[in-house]
Amino acid sequence: MNQDAKPAYNEPGINQPMTAEEVDPKQKLDQKRELDKETLASNPGDRIDSSQSVEEKAKQVAVDAPDITGDHIVVPEYFVVDEPDGEKKALHHVKDAEEISDVIRQARIDENGNQIWR
Repeated sequence: MNQDAKPAYNEPGINQPMTAEEVDPKQKLDQKRELDKETLASNPGDRIDSSQSVEEKAKQVAVDAPDITGDHIVVPEYFVVDEPDGEKKALHHVKDAEEISDVIRQARIDENGNQIWR
């Protein structure tokens, strides 16, 4: 894991859905169809498609559903980070969970509320 990686979700070309309204309607319909199959062995958002670009992966949603409290939850399938060399890397929410945790732990907030990175 690269200790200098940072989230890239606010950068041009990386538009990760973070609310139910931002999820592509076609993706919602495709996921609903998958979830309605009786033989479904895994969550559609847990499947990895290595042929996709980072920008395509950034748009993928693993979870788009209300939780038990009634709040609508959206979980990106990939967490996109900037590598120190300027490249973007898509980390899968299941397969790369430990690396995602490492990136998040690097974030710190200064006394003015600005995010800084170790």
